[in-house]
Amino acid sequence: MGWFRKKTTAPALAVLPRHIAVVMDGNGRWATGRGLPRTAGHKAGAKVFENICRYANSIGVETMTFYAFSTENWKRPKEEVDTLMKLFGDYLKQADQFQKEQIRIRFVGDPAPLSEELRQLMKHAEDSSAHFTGLTVNLAINYGGRDELVHAFRKIAAKAKEEGLAPEAITEQTVSEHLYADTCGDVDLFIRPGGEHRISNFLLWQAAYSEIYFCDTLWPDFTSKDLDEAIGWYSGRQRRFGGI
Repeated sequence: MGWFRKKTTAPALAVLPRHIAVVMDGNGRWATGRGLPRTAGHKAGAKVFENICRYANSIGVETMTFYAFSTENWKRPKEEVDTLMKLFGDYLKQADQFQKEQIRIRFVGDPAPLSEELRQLMKHAEDSSAHFTGLTVNLAINYGGRDELVHAFRKIAAKAKEEGLAPEAITEQTVSEHLYADTCGDVDLFIRPGGEHRISNFLLWQAAYSEIYFCDTLWPDFTSKDLDEAIGWYSGRQRRFGGI
């Protein structure tokens, strides 16, 4: 936990979440509501992502994890999936734009179904920003919470078979260390814009005790003010973690 730096416009003395997770929802509805193709909404949402990253970095947030593309999103029309992948590639080719702000980029999920070009761009973005000291941005690509847990359990089972790991030796830490998002840590504040009231298979393990904030704002309309409001709401919560 921490406190907002003085330069922020966020509510005074608001408690700053260490790790914020965001489901970037509502891009398609934002576009169709304006008579535009759904792809236009994704382009607008990508710009909002950049703005929110910069703002969160400026107020001292340590980590943000964004749900960019889920394991279920492959079911969408091919044209939309292709556009999302192109947007993702275009963003990665410009990832150095965050160099001045010292924003570190990491990826969580299964990269295997992605193109070789995208995997190489992802590696470059991670490697070139690995030493940065600002906000850590985790982009969840081809990610699903249940898929992540299955992946972890398979790795643990293999270790039990090959190295003789005893069942009683398996702890929460053991599971955490075998997740895709193994270095993300627990989520403090989980933000779901777009008017939906579900977590959509995102960070099931890491969000076990997160404070979940829902709002009707569609992601392309989400601003730093909306983030301030979410953090202000979080500040008023009492986190007991099962205690009194």
